Amino acid sequence: MQIVNSTKADIETIFSFYDAAISYQKRKFDKHWKGFDLNLVEKEVEENRQYKIVLNDNIVCIFAIAFNDAYIWGSRDNAPSVYIHRIVTHPEFRGNNYVKHIVDWAIKYGNENGKQFVRMDTWGDNQKLIGHYTNCGFTFLGLTDTIMDESLPKHYQGIRLSLFEIALKEYEQPL
Repeated sequence: MQIVNSTKADIETIFSFYDAAISYQKRKFDKHWKGFDLNLVEKEVEENRQYKIVLNDNIVCIFAIAFNDAYIWGSRDNAPSVYIHRIVTHPEFRGNNYVKHIVDWAIKYGNENGKQFVRMDTWGDNQKLIGHYTNCGFTFLGLTDTIMDESLPKHYQGIRLSLFEIALKEYEQPL
């Protein structure tokens, strides 16, 4: 298993994963993603912020990272952090705990790149994911309400989110 950057050649696959995730969300929960902008994903790929987990030449999981998330994290966004977004496991590979592999990768990445926290969010009332993320080592910080802002994906606008973080032990304050 390898975690590597996605490429432009992966964009169609990334969107097929998003479509599968939306279908799954609609069956399992009362909220779901509402699609993503191609330009956003292309920018993430170009900036090496879109990743894939590859196992035996198969893409089994994808995710994106960001380094700022002020609309969701407010003043907490001032701390140097790596934010994990849009984790999607291919339906045939669910149950292999790829989130834990991503968390381990993000901790290493954060430590190597001077970050203080690894952070995530999910819908405020998704108890299953809240439990899963805390089982992966995250501290549940509580709930926050987002604002209506066109720069946010549609499913983030005006909703309540659960916030999670892992404090990185190797972080040292700059002098």
